[in-house]
Amino acid sequence: MSEAIVPPTRVGTVRTGTSRISQIVTLVAVVVPPFGLIAAMGLLWGVAFHSSDLAIMAGMYVVCGLGTTIGFHRYFTHKGFDAHPAVKATLAILGSMTMQGPLTQWVTDHRKHHALSDKEGDPHSPHGHGDGVLGVVRGFVHAHVGWMFSNLGMEQGRLYGKELYEDRMIRWIDRLYLLWVVATLGIPFAFGYAIGGAERGVEGLLWGGLVRIFLYQHATFSVNSICHMFGSRDYPSRDESRNNRFVALLTFGEGWHNNHHAFPASARHGLHRFQVDVSWWVIRGLERLRLVSNVQVPSASQLDRRRLS
Repeated sequence: MSEAIVPPTRVGTVRTGTSRISQIVTLVAVVVPPFGLIAAMGLLWGVAFHSSDLAIMAGMYVVCGLGTTIGFHRYFTHKGFDAHPAVKATLAILGSMTMQGPLTQWVTDHRKHHALSDKEGDPHSPHGHGDGVLGVVRGFVHAHVGWMFSNLGMEQGRLYGKELYEDRMIRWIDRLYLLWVVATLGIPFAFGYAIGGAERGVEGLLWGGLVRIFLYQHATFSVNSICHMFGSRDYPSRDESRNNRFVALLTFGEGWHNNHHAFPASARHGLHRFQVDVSWWVIRGLERLRLVSNVQVPSASQLDRRRLS
């Protein structure tokens, strides 16, 4: 099985720091959804929260989240499978609707993470931020959200994403990023409005839009922070990646992070019994429908050679 497409040692930073507009957008994306959660809990819980709101929130969480786990991560970053053009475009759009940045930015940052994982130059390692409890806290905060205010988007060059910048479809989807942001908030409003008018539309926007974005963003951030600090290791790796069952449940299999760092090109992250990997189940379904092909999974002999005794 081929390895992930990441340069082994070069830092490749093409900017001296995260741009001001990127910092502002990150601030809005990180701060506004929690305020939406507080408003929803304080003003609507028990008063204007219905089963339809829960359904909208869960549906948007799953569909958009899979755009990140299957699309941004396993397909675009690591080439774990080949996809039909319609599937490729759909995954790119759904991943953009999680409000974690345009596809090229997400992929290039993540490829740099793999190239320099938990070493100098890693955009979001929780390690190397000082000794003692304070160092651990600083590292966790940096890996979880802090890095987005200092390192986000610094790899928008060709070293870590040449083929993406040469892909016309991807360039257009990236240029329309603000449209996908509007869609990720407008769709839950539209569902709520269709169910019960403007008031239910606002409910749909709050629960299926702001609250859902907040929940999924922090589930994803937990892969960077928790899964490089807390959990088990089935395979040796040159970093501190860990498998964490709780994070895996929240992120459709992304929490099997030590497995992933051991076999980055694998489309399957839950490599062993009882390691639930919903993203893998979806990929297998798409493969049976002949919408994806050339699915990469390590062989039994590869697993045995790499696994810790």
